[in-house]
Amino acid sequence: MTATAPITQDVMTIPRAIPDGPVNLVGLTREELRTALIDAGTPEGQAKMRERQVWQWIYEKGVRDFGAMTNLAKSYRALLAERFVIAIPEIVTRQVSADGTRKYLVRIAGGHEVETVYIPEEGRGTLCVSSQVGCTLTCSFCHTGTQRLVRNLTAGEIVGQIMLARDDLGEWPEPGRAPKDETRLLSNIVLMGMGEPLYNFESVRDAMKIAMDPEGISLSRRRITLSTSGVVPGIARTAEEIGCLLAISFHATTDEVRDKLVPINKKWNIRELLDALRDYPRLSNSERITFEYVMLDGVNDSDADARRLVQLIKGIPAKINLIPFNEWPGAPYRRSTDARIKAFANIVYRAGYASPVRTPRGEDIMAACGQLKSASERAPRKRTAPAE
Repeated sequence: MTATAPITQDVMTIPRAIPDGPVNLVGLTREELRTALIDAGTPEGQAKMRERQVWQWIYEKGVRDFGAMTNLAKSYRALLAERFVIAIPEIVTRQVSADGTRKYLVRIAGGHEVETVYIPEEGRGTLCVSSQVGCTLTCSFCHTGTQRLVRNLTAGEIVGQIMLARDDLGEWPEPGRAPKDETRLLSNIVLMGMGEPLYNFESVRDAMKIAMDPEGISLSRRRITLSTSGVVPGIARTAEEIGCLLAISFHATTDEVRDKLVPINKKWNIRELLDALRDYPRLSNSERITFEYVMLDGVNDSDADARRLVQLIKGIPAKINLIPFNEWPGAPYRRSTDARIKAFANIVYRAGYASPVRTPRGEDIMAACGQLKSASERAPRKRTAPAE
């Protein structure tokens, strides 16, 4: 396979210095982990076995202490502890909504912060993961879009959000006991947090491959949904290199309206986006594409909009998630009325598409869809006092 140029965005991200000292193993692919172990002195003939053992300790058992890796010789554990660390982002604050939703403010390298949200449901639980600090897309209905982009997250910082949530939920196997039954508290991942995942493709891909690995966190690709605002070049790559489910932040049925709501539409318009989507289920062997549609009073919620929507997506295996607008301080829009949402949903349903209305979760802690915004945009403005 020929190398594919990385997908870039029209903004300069703040560069990150490569840290000195021990290498963090969290976020390395299997191949990168094996290479790191060889570079640290592991004989090449043992490298594959050692990589498998260390991988399972980190991602299947949730162990962070090399000394606890009891199927490795003490001398080898000491070598690992000297050369490596197993580090994940830090939970700064943890808020719990009246409906059980948990919102974590998470600190990553450089002192920046992102938000991660866990949504419990009957018999399952979904983790909403961030892929960037801030966002560059400036979608006008989204609180995160008012926060400038600071930088991309690393693969380790993305998969680290899954690990810290499992820590908080107590979902790692107990030491010395067989893995418990698979009624998981964290059963699904949605890449719908802060940032545009397809503008950080390589890190998102590597993190999701770690999450899907059967000898670790072991989530099915059908339990992972990547949401994009319409970065067209990344859609086929997502099918080929990740293969997860796909959701599209659609939100409008004309280019005129979508240009205002989702400005990336000026770069890749509705026709170009839909053309890219028609092959996705085939390429990824995936199920239906989810079209996310935020309901904005008097903006995109008319009967005519509903009828245009079903005509636009005709021929694409799809469902439409209708999202009542989650208001935030200073928001320029209002939520559509319940009656208007119901009328819109009925038109879509009669056309043969599932049209569930998403129940807002975590609104009381600003954890609902479109409400995430961390304090991290203030970090670049802080000045460190000169040393005495």
